[in-house]
Amino acid sequence: MTEPHSILSFSDQKFHFSISELIFGDNGPYTLSCSGPEIVGISGISGIGKTLFLRALADLDSHRGQVTLDGQNCSDVSAPVWRSRVALIPAESRWWYHDVKSHMTSACSSDELVVLLESLGFDGDVLNWQVSRLSTGEKQRLSVARALIRWPSVLLLDELGSSLDKENCDLLETAVKKFQRRYGSPVLWVSHDQEQIDRICDRLVVIYRDRLEEQQLFEGDKA
Repeated sequence: MTEPHSILSFSDQKFHFSISELIFGDNGPYTLSCSGPEIVGISGISGIGKTLFLRALADLDSHRGQVTLDGQNCSDVSAPVWRSRVALIPAESRWWYHDVKSHMTSACSSDELVVLLESLGFDGDVLNWQVSRLSTGEKQRLSVARALIRWPSVLLLDELGSSLDKENCDLLETAVKKFQRRYGSPVLWVSHDQEQIDRICDRLVVIYRDRLEEQQLFEGDKA
């Protein structure tokens, strides 16, 4: 798959992500198709398996059925390569180095990284911060930067914005939308916040134990 020259540049490509007869645990079979740039909201009652759904798509948990990106099946790609292309950003991200900078390795330039960080409400000095000083909300925003600088083809977002005030949530949503529009990436965004779903999503899919069901969005002002 061809990568763009810059995370700040526009691309003509549009990625296609498809799920067919997906089963994990007691859930499924699920079938869904989406193409970039599109944001699909995923909703459902607590405990129904929304997070497990995203984990299966990222090949983090055992599953059956087909998950494909531009026609290439997940089962035909090594797990590390698949997860670099289909990036899951959980509500509570993991941090394994002591400082922020060590987590921000990518092919993008340092100037591009600073621009991205600024769009999420940070200045370049945040790279020198110790992870131990970060709040939950700061970790959420920085986890988005950490994912975007690796140019994922698909974004799987789990309750992002849930730990943020309105200003910082707006910054996060705007950064994601700019990236996926530039790069043609589909986004699956799990959220319990109906206002957020109505604000940013192009479609809404409700997850049930045995099916996915598309439902109408409120046609309000989009972000």
